Order: sequence, then structure tokens, then C-alpha cells
Amino acid sequence: MITQSISRIGAAALDLIYPPRCVLCDRLGSFLCDTCLAELPRAEGRRCDACWLPLRGPECTACAEHPALLSRLRCVFRYEGEVRRLVHAFKFGGHSALGRALAARLARCYREQGLEADCIVSVPLTGARRRNRGYNQAGLLAREAGREIGLPVVEALRRRGNATPQAASATAEQRRANVAGVFQPAHRSEVDGRRVLLIDDVATTGATLSACAGVLLSMGASEVIGLTLARED
Repeated sequence: MITQSISRIGAAALDLIYPPRCVLCDRLGSFLCDTCLAELPRAEGRRCDACWLPLRGPECTACAEHPALLSRLRCVFRYEGEVRRLVHAFKFGGHSALGRALAARLARCYREQGLEADCIVSVPLTGARRRNRGYNQAGLLAREAGREIGLPVVEALRRRGNATPQAASATAEQRRANVAGVFQPAHRSEVDGRRVLLIDDVATTGATLSACAGVLLSMGASEVIGLTLARED
């Protein structure tokens, strides 16, 4: 309690010296203003329950070709325009203060979609990448969302350091090959028999989420549900 109070006082002092500005419109008051938030494109409409891609026919062709290991995936925004800019600011621009506002959207999506889980796991970064960036954006989202939802966050996965970044992989096949064997168990007992909510920032082909889900299921997780800020359609 004392630590939290000191943290709040420190944050208030910083806000006086460096008032928060919206990363999208530069308006004073918050790191993501209500106006910009309201205008971000939502990942809504008729979508596949498993991979959350838009459905353009009676069934999902993506899941028919590559069945998802996630029981379902839900995403808040479409990964385009200002959402892409927002995610890049959070992920690469050092704007870790966005974590709380973005995690609140994840928590809201979790409730609105009627998701149920027993614990949260985030997609891990390599140690080198986390040190260079200063934080794991997925881990930060997981911690803040865990507080909002009331679920424990478990560090059940670790990532080997010799994989090519997914952004450098051009095709879905390359992305799936790139993450094969990259993720490994960290603490088996903490997910055994539990429903896991797997959190990341963006779902593109779903290869990373699927690779993580496969490891979690092999560790005894009863179900793995994906939740991300954005979905590339």
C-alpha cells in the first residue's frame, strides 16, 4: 500500500513536469485521448470465432487450411491507420505509459465477449530484445489487464534468442516456420489444468499465438484463448 502511494505521488509529480500528451494528436491530458480512442477502427462484424478474421463465406478458409490451436481469438482493433501508429508508439517508441489505457480496452473486450480464463500468460520476448526495448509490451499489457480483470499473470513461457523477428518474415508460411520450436515451457505446474488467456499486442497470421498455444497445451493447459489489441485483416 505504501509503495503504491509513493508510486502515485511520483507519477503525479512527473505529470506536473511533463504533462501527458496524446501520442496520436498531441493533445494535453492523457497519453491516448478519448477523441482519438473513439475514432480507432474496431475489429467487429462477422468474424471467425476461432481466428477472428472477417468471414467472407460460410466458413473460414484460413482455419480450414491451418486449424487454430487457440480455442478462440478476440482482438479490439483492426491493425491499420492510426492503430498501427499507436501500436508502434507503444512497442518501439518507448511509450510504456500507454499500457494502462490499452490494457483497459483488452479488459473491456474480455468482458464483452464473455471470455473466461483462470490465468493470463503473455507472449515472451527474448532477453536481449526486452533489454533493448526496456520492457515487454505484451507483458505490460498482461499485468495491467490482469489487474483490471482480476486474474493472476503467470510467466509460463520463455523464448529462445535466435529467432528472426516476425516483422521480417514476409509470408504466413515463413512466419509459422520462424516460430517453430522458439517458445519453451518455463513453469509447467502454473498452467496445468487451467484455462489460459494468452495476450499479445497484434495478431497478424496468428503463427506466434498458435506456437505459444501449442506449448501451453503440451504443458497441460485445458484451453488457450487469445486476446490482442489489434488484428491484421
